[in-house]
Amino acid sequence: MLLLIIITGYDGSGNFLVFALVVYSAGFLIEVAGVNTGLIFGSYVYGRTLGLQIWQTPLLIGANWLILVYTTGVVLTAYNLNKYMFALLGAVVLVIVDFLIEPVAIKYDYWNWAGGVIPLQNYVGWFVVAFAMFLFFEKMTFRKQNSAAIVLFVAQICFFIILNKWST
Repeated sequence: MLLLIIITGYDGSGNFLVFALVVYSAGFLIEVAGVNTGLIFGSYVYGRTLGLQIWQTPLLIGANWLILVYTTGVVLTAYNLNKYMFALLGAVVLVIVDFLIEPVAIKYDYWNWAGGVIPLQNYVGWFVVAFAMFLFFEKMTFRKQNSAAIVLFVAQICFFIILNKWST
């Protein structure tokens, strides 16, 4: 998915690559801070399912943030919202997506929460981080029409809905 987003999102200007690098890095580093302090999302640990880890955080988690922010941003661009409504709606969508991801993530050992309970802090943290990332998406100038990203957005939602129905 990440490779497809980079190939189809790259518009030749370099701005998309800056966007991708910043969102990947910010997502990864926020998760590093979160998992090592418990202050951002609550107290959790990553399992081994997501692969290679640095600082107790899978390298793949930055790609997850990038894929979610980019595909959601492309979908929302069609609505011509002002930047704050865009960021607000984007953050709400990502929190809803996280509601879908959490049961699957726990079942398949992506991560686990202290005491086995997903704290409200997790969803507040997702909202705040996503809001900032969508403001950044809106500020960056690159081509934001991408039919492949729309398909990936729908595929992700369907994937987690199906996994929730069949495996939890």
